[in-house]
Amino acid sequence: MKLKPLLSVLPFYNVSEPLGDMEISHLEADSRKVGDGGLFVCVKGYTVDGHDFAQQAVSNGASAILAEKPMDTSVPVIHVESTQRAAAVLAAAFHGNPTRHFPLIGVTGTNGKTTVTYLLESILNEWGRKTGLIGTIQMKIGQDAYPVNNTTPDALLLQKTFQQMQKDHVDTAVMEVSSHALDLGRVHGCDFDIAVFTNLSQDHLDYHKDMNDYLHAKSLLFAQLGNTYASDRKKFAVVNDDDPASVVLRKSTAQHVVTYGCEPSAQVRATNIELDVTHTTFTMETPVGSIRIDSNLIGQFNVYNMLAAGAAAISAGVPLSVIQQSLKQMKGVSGRFEPVHGHTDFAVVVDYAHTPDSLENVLETINGFVENNVYVVVGCGGDRDKQKRPMMASVATSHADHVIFTSDNPRTEDPNAILADMTSGLTGDGFEVIEDRNDAITHAVQLAEKGDIILIAGKGHETYQEIGDIRYDFDDRNVARQAMQVYAGH
Repeated sequence: MKLKPLLSVLPFYNVSEPLGDMEISHLEADSRKVGDGGLFVCVKGYTVDGHDFAQQAVSNGASAILAEKPMDTSVPVIHVESTQRAAAVLAAAFHGNPTRHFPLIGVTGTNGKTTVTYLLESILNEWGRKTGLIGTIQMKIGQDAYPVNNTTPDALLLQKTFQQMQKDHVDTAVMEVSSHALDLGRVHGCDFDIAVFTNLSQDHLDYHKDMNDYLHAKSLLFAQLGNTYASDRKKFAVVNDDDPASVVLRKSTAQHVVTYGCEPSAQVRATNIELDVTHTTFTMETPVGSIRIDSNLIGQFNVYNMLAAGAAAISAGVPLSVIQQSLKQMKGVSGRFEPVHGHTDFAVVVDYAHTPDSLENVLETINGFVENNVYVVVGCGGDRDKQKRPMMASVATSHADHVIFTSDNPRTEDPNAILADMTSGLTGDGFEVIEDRNDAITHAVQLAEKGDIILIAGKGHETYQEIGDIRYDFDDRNVARQAMQVYAGH
């Protein structure tokens, strides 16, 4: 694409030298990935500034630089006030504004985003639609899966991915939208049709200054649904009516609001709920009729996840019978209340629960059917919200018979300092600290007896442990499975 026509989508910019008839082959914010003919976008990150790598980008073949400050390079520099904003505008234009060509559903909230997106993928597939999915676990186009680094990729990768979805004839895309992505403008240029809110509880206060700031970031998704109405492309805000934060989100959008919950005021409502050890049943009452849901997903929190997905699907025009059949067939989501099977007389469950609220939800579910004792293996990530550490510990000790505090993803922090933050306010003898996560999981398996349940919380689907700047192979499920094999051998 010619650079000058591409830049025409920006209202104001300056160039260091004439651009001529320059052709741009790709947009890139990582200097290591720039090739011949690329436009390198200098973005200021948390720890590094892309401006410092402009020369490396030029050496790798960049034809031009997009920057916020003057730079001495051998290629033209386009100066803009914000490269973050400009990158989103340019990426959308460069890739042909792909989300104008298919419906896009965004799911935000503290907990449940991944499960809701996978439920929606399953429902849409059951309806005969080809889907694209972007989230914490992976990125998918149809049945082809790709790894991801962030819950919500940056604008350049996002628009490139959406263009590929368009080329591959995706009918509907579903994505998790994090508060970071909303605050940083990563989803600028995305034409959302349905925005879904799951819930709000404490998390990410290492980034957001307080809960109001966190909620404001979430509200941006609903504000970005637009302010006009089209009969051929109706837009919806789907919100959890039982969560107090939904009041703010309703006010944040001009679009049609669909509420879900367990209280009588919700439009899509769960009644006659029956929670069991192996499955969940309830009646889903909706504005277009009622269906009985029988699902393998267990726990009250999954009732809300199914309501969220059901409400979004109804907004998208999916028949109730399709929703019912899909939820019946759904086996579960990787790392979300996932059982680890072994030849033992106790149970092991791995869950991504890494906030006080999500940990409490999972433990309340377990306590609803456990026969004997509940063991929890849990830690907190480094370089993240420190305020939630004692809260996580308090929830664990309040809802379990014995807690083993251990390392999560310490990153650049001392894992023992993180554990001290968690346990400093605890009293009693219902817990112990084992810093090595492998040893902690193994110890829990050694302690367990018939009828017990072990919850390994915090990492879920992750197949690594982040220590320093290195990611080491580590999968809670594999470690637990190996320990259970040893147990069974005895």
